[in-house]
Amino acid sequence: MVVRKKRKITKKRGQRSPGYGSQKKHRGGGSRGGRGLAGLHKHKRLTALKYMPGHYGKRGFKRPQKSVKEIKVINIKQIDSQLEDMLKEGKIQKEKGFYIVNLNELGYDKLLGTGKVTHKMIVEAKSFSESARKKIEEANGKARTV
Repeated sequence: MVVRKKRKITKKRGQRSPGYGSQKKHRGGGSRGGRGLAGLHKHKRLTALKYMPGHYGKRGFKRPQKSVKEIKVINIKQIDSQLEDMLKEGKIQKEKGFYIVNLNELGYDKLLGTGKVTHKMIVEAKSFSESARKKIEEANGKARTV
């Protein structure tokens, strides 16, 4: 004996229309008043107001992308740990015991103060956090705003 799966549709089998009235009414999107969001400004307006709050109207604004600039930041600990490597690669210079680091040339805008300063540095950047400036000056270095 072969096991047969039960049919998904068990009701209305053998009838001409499975519960849509005339067979014509189950064709196309005309019987439902259009497909998707059609008719939200006309015959489906109350449905939209009830079930889609906030569908109509505008809210907020988008800033122009020209005015949005992302500030690239770096921490003191990242610079301090990579000083010797950057010196070998020629990205920074060393003069009179000071490492001269220009963050603009490295592609950064701001220096943040996480970490410890273990070398004497002269750091040039567009901006510094207060803690970064304080730590550099405590280690006998200089923080120059460019």
